[in-house]
Amino acid sequence: MSSSAAPQRTVRCPTCGGPSLYAAANPYRPFCSERCKNVDFGAWASEAFRVPVKPDPADDEASA
Repeated sequence: MSSSAAPQRTVRCPTCGGPSLYAAANPYRPFCSERCKNVDFGAWASEAFRVPVKPDPADDEASA
């Protein structure tokens, strides 16, 4: 049996693009820091991230 630990996975931080440890040791994963996590949360809270939707034609007829 090998006594070496498995290599730790590093991913790209969604906010800054820097390296981020993707492991239980990083409480902010997948972000690299608390700052990057808060920047992302702030964007969601201010509705900077949106899911595009097509207008429903039935809504136009109802308001006419």
